[in-house]
Amino acid sequence: MAIELRVPTILRTYTGGEKAVSGAGSTLAEFIDDVEGNHPGLKERIVEGDPAELRRFVNVYVNDEDVRFTGGLATGVKDGDVVVVLPAVAGG
Repeated sequence: MAIELRVPTILRTYTGGEKAVSGAGSTLAEFIDDVEGNHPGLKERIVEGDPAELRRFVNVYVNDEDVRFTGGLATGVKDGDVVVVLPAVAGG
């Protein structure tokens, strides 16, 4: 069993149109790096800066918990977890 990343429509160009992809890692950062290996360009839409941190207008959840309150990129993940990325949408 792997960790699942649910991909929003706007980022599916990086996953070949797939709604969900899987990867591995013990932290969210490791998981994102692993997914980036198979889907180049996805990471830079989620993470920025040095040291790396989540982009300001991207919300990431692990099992429905906002990672901004659980350790950010250091949040632990394990097989069977579901990671959801939700870019903020602006407009009026």
